[in-house]
Amino acid sequence: MREREMLLRKIRQYDFTLKELNLYLDTHPNCRRALAMLAKYKELRSSAYEEFVRRFGPIVPEQNENTEHWDWIDDPWPWERS
Repeated sequence: MREREMLLRKIRQYDFTLKELNLYLDTHPNCRRALAMLAKYKELRSSAYEEFVRRFGPIVPEQNENTEHWDWIDDPWPWERS
C-alpha cells in the first residue's frame, strides 16, 4: 500500500475512534480515561491531517492555502482513485 493510502487509512481510523469516544462520553461525561484518550486521538488526527496536507495536498477544500492556484482540483476525485 502506498504512503498516501496508508496515511488516509490512519486518518479514517482516528476519525472513527474519535466518533466512538464522543458517543461514549455522551453517556460517561466524567470518565477520565476516555477524556485522556480523546485528547490523545485528537492530537494524532491533527498531526496526520497536517502531514497529509503538507505531503499530498488538501483533504477538504477549506485546506487550500495556495493563493495562486486552487489546489483542491489537482488530485483525482474520490471516485477516480483506485
